[in-house]
Amino acid sequence: MNINLFINIAMKIIKVKSVFLILILTTLSTYSQNNTTVISVNNDETSPIISKHIYGHFAEHLGKGIYGGFFVGDTSKIANTNGVRNDIIEALKKLKIPNLRWPGGCFADTYHWKDGIGPKENRPTIVNKWWGGVTEDNSFGTHDFLNMCELLGTEPYLSGNVGSGTVQELADWVQYTNFGGKSPMSDLRKENGRTEPWKVKYWGIGNEAWGCGGNMTADYYANEYRKYATFISDWENSGGLVRIASGANSADYNWTETLMKNIPSKMLGGIALHHYSVIDWSKKGDAVTFTEDQYFATMSEALKMEELVTKHAAIMDKYDPKKKIDLVVDEWGGWYEVEKGTTPGFLYQQNTMRDAVLAGATLNIFNNHSDRVRMANLAQCVNVLQAVILTDKAKMILTPTYYVMQMYSVHQGAKLLPIKFESPLYTFNNKSLPAVSVSASKDKSGQVHVSIVNVDVNKENSIEINISEIGVKEISATIVTSKNVQDHNTFDNPSKIQIKEFKNFKIKEGNIILTIPPFSVVMLEGK
Repeated sequence: MNINLFINIAMKIIKVKSVFLILILTTLSTYSQNNTTVISVNNDETSPIISKHIYGHFAEHLGKGIYGGFFVGDTSKIANTNGVRNDIIEALKKLKIPNLRWPGGCFADTYHWKDGIGPKENRPTIVNKWWGGVTEDNSFGTHDFLNMCELLGTEPYLSGNVGSGTVQELADWVQYTNFGGKSPMSDLRKENGRTEPWKVKYWGIGNEAWGCGGNMTADYYANEYRKYATFISDWENSGGLVRIASGANSADYNWTETLMKNIPSKMLGGIALHHYSVIDWSKKGDAVTFTEDQYFATMSEALKMEELVTKHAAIMDKYDPKKKIDLVVDEWGGWYEVEKGTTPGFLYQQNTMRDAVLAGATLNIFNNHSDRVRMANLAQCVNVLQAVILTDKAKMILTPTYYVMQMYSVHQGAKLLPIKFESPLYTFNNKSLPAVSVSASKDKSGQVHVSIVNVDVNKENSIEINISEIGVKEISATIVTSKNVQDHNTFDNPSKIQIKEFKNFKIKEGNIILTIPPFSVVMLEGK
């Protein structure tokens, strides 16, 4: 063989082997890096303020949400103020609850507010046809709710009756609650013991008009909305009412398009959106004894909120490029089968670490879309669906969801800090979801908060956060977690899950390095 030919062949073999070696080393390096999720947090002066109203709540006449929940009556042995439980008031104050939606829900479109004012012994009863067919005595009405909101220091969000009510009825309600001068409704309010108006700002024009609110088409409802919105305000809406249209059910983008196209923007303060994390409406699964398959399905529906908010917002941008109209997600949360032995129509369910993860991930989505999402309402507040509070006679417990809401309250009114990262995947049965959810903000005092959720039910996740751009030097952290994802607080063990100090992190060269356990929610605070 020619010696030169031999040398050329040998060199080519060496080069090929070197390429293979480089590829192997690169792959190993990439694998090593991919084991750690790298997150950059950036300062951007153009970022929106995270509206405090994203952290709103919902109190419907449903099951033991109002009667036997918030309201026990002023003759109860349970400590109360005008019939409203003091322990619930104090617990919700700690959440800095910004708004509370009432009286529904589906109940709103059967509720006639004048039946709930005046001497309680003279008030007519009402059959709650949607939720258990129970007869209510109307002892909790407009004064009770709005005075309760004053105790809470929160904004009331009243949902008006479009389905079975009239334009005059809703216009009268606005005048009764808001008008300070002399008028038939303000005179009636004064006769009933309230001199000064409450000045209610947020008004829902019906609820789920596509369903229990009247089974309307989008075109029909748009016209109804225009009529109602006209008569509850004046030419210039000088009362500053935020009029909120009954919005879409999950991915009904045509509903949003029709409303945005057919309702003048000056008449529209917000458009609602409802989305529940439901496995299957015909077989919703147990709230506590769920499988990983059911957990994955629930989280899949919860994380779908990212797509829903993005697409509904894009439609709104076409007609409202300056983003003056709010996207109001005024019903969201997990929905499971009721607890065994409870009334099916009361929607009473327990609350586990699954719900904590669901809440944290959803709130991160809302924060990151706060340029358009400016109000949201967790369903619901007490004893119903994904409640933050559960009661049993005089006993009261706070749920894992409560503690996540408390943890996240630091984001209220803070400036959003943009984040960039590629989430690792949580994979189950050949399907995958983003395993890590993050949002960040900077408040007026300069404190930075980064909320992180590990959705993965099996694996911890290593995270490295680049904070060099935001000038943070001191870090503290808290966590909501537990041994099992099915863990929950009970009346016998009310403190099993609480906010705890988190120490599994370090700061190195302008980066925060931490490992977050499975199905956990972590809040970092930097100064």
